[in-house]
Amino acid sequence: MNQLPKLPYDVPADVTAKAKLIKLALFDVDGVLTDGKLHYSADGEQVKVFHALDGHGLKMLQLAGIEVGVISARNSQALRKRMQDLGVRHCHLGVNDKLAVFEQLKRDLKFDDAECAFTGDDVIDLPVMQQCGLKFSVQNGHFIVLAIADWVAPLTGGQGAVRAICDVLLYSQNAYPLGKTAQQ
Repeated sequence: MNQLPKLPYDVPADVTAKAKLIKLALFDVDGVLTDGKLHYSADGEQVKVFHALDGHGLKMLQLAGIEVGVISARNSQALRKRMQDLGVRHCHLGVNDKLAVFEQLKRDLKFDDAECAFTGDDVIDLPVMQQCGLKFSVQNGHFIVLAIADWVAPLTGGQGAVRAICDVLLYSQNAYPLGKTAQQ
């Protein structure tokens, strides 16, 4: 296949233009990479369920040279293990002030706001989203977050929404890594 098929959802031209600039894609976790439900085992251990398509999307971003990270208010061993398996270097968990972490990460990587995207689903994500050049959300996002998002994925968190966002970034940058595979 020499040419990719068209994306199966509409992406406005202004979103595509912003997506071309992105060098750092950051994601919230609960409600974005998961369905937002909190599962606890009998001994109190958090159990998280992730979608393989989302994981492969994150790997493809990395293969295309886009830095990937998560900033989450929650901290769990399951999440740490998943991010380690995906090779996500920028993993900030148990964070109450997401904006402070974002600002430090941006300084460390020497990126400006226009080169950063954030995907969030709840009001705790608003400060970072408002700072970033490109704001994404998922179908199950809080209505205030949906109102400020540049683009809302056509799927819900934990059900392939992150993969759709990764596809938008990769398509916009003409960087879809066809023929390259990565363990999800």
